[in-house]
Amino acid sequence: MSAPLRSTPLVAPGHTRPITHLSFSPIQDDGTFLLVSSCKDGNPMLREWTGDWIGTFLGHKGAVWSTKLSVDASRAASGSADFTAKVWDTYSGNCLHSFPHNHIVRSVALSPQSSVLLTGGQEKKVRLFDLNRPDAEPDFLHDSGHLSHDGTIKSVVWVGDHTGVTAGEDGKIKWWDLRSREMTKVLAFPDPITSMELSLQTQRLVVTSGKTVEFIPALPHMGHNTHSLTLRYAPSSASIHPILQDRFVTGSMSDEWVRVHGINGEERDVLKGHHGPVHCVEFSPDGEMYASGSEDGTIRLWQTTPGKTYGLWQGTNGH
Repeated sequence: MSAPLRSTPLVAPGHTRPITHLSFSPIQDDGTFLLVSSCKDGNPMLREWTGDWIGTFLGHKGAVWSTKLSVDASRAASGSADFTAKVWDTYSGNCLHSFPHNHIVRSVALSPQSSVLLTGGQEKKVRLFDLNRPDAEPDFLHDSGHLSHDGTIKSVVWVGDHTGVTAGEDGKIKWWDLRSREMTKVLAFPDPITSMELSLQTQRLVVTSGKTVEFIPALPHMGHNTHSLTLRYAPSSASIHPILQDRFVTGSMSDEWVRVHGINGEERDVLKGHHGPVHCVEFSPDGEMYASGSEDGTIRLWQTTPGKTYGLWQGTNGH
């Protein structure tokens, strides 16, 4: 028997500081998709599905903590330590809107039609900006008093047509009806939420908190059960395979490795290559690869099936 093929990562250079967040677009009409990276260098970068650089969004004056692409990939939204959230045209790279905040913006999300921007961060307030009326004052989502959470908001996601989900260092995940602006559900964790990403194809939220990873139905009435695992380490980020749903990948602040786990938690692979803690991981929408971003300033792309011809990887055995 030959030894199993090891995944040889493609390294995507260009950033000069730690990578804070990675996000893929959905698969587009032509079968391709895009990747956008956030970085403490303040310059989010847009890449082809192959990892090739397309362009850099220039305009932030501080670290960028979150960048996400619209469903049709024509827009990007970013949140920064310069106290702004910005919306960009992905074709030209131009900044279309810049929205001031009173503190660091940690997370952003665009509505499916790219008509509304959701933001959250160190003010502990969730804002809604109408992109059709960019000069109007934003709306706020209030739980009690003037705040949305009792700690820094680490993640905001947009689910379906009119649901927002927010996660905070207060250990709470909150669902909001964005029509009535009312909170509809809250989940409490014993530890701060370290990451929360929407897995669009599986319609699950992938949440890390302490040493746990949870896969939670994105909408409470959806019928999936919540799947919760406790790992031997505290993951910084996790992402589920969008099609097979039989595995997930993680990063960790305690070492420099990317791990692949089976859906019941067993460790399948440990991937070495980064030279600093891994802040973020994300599967591509076709499930053929996953991206990792590190303190070392690099993005690495890893094949789900090493040896297969895909993108810039040349397969072995003629496959």
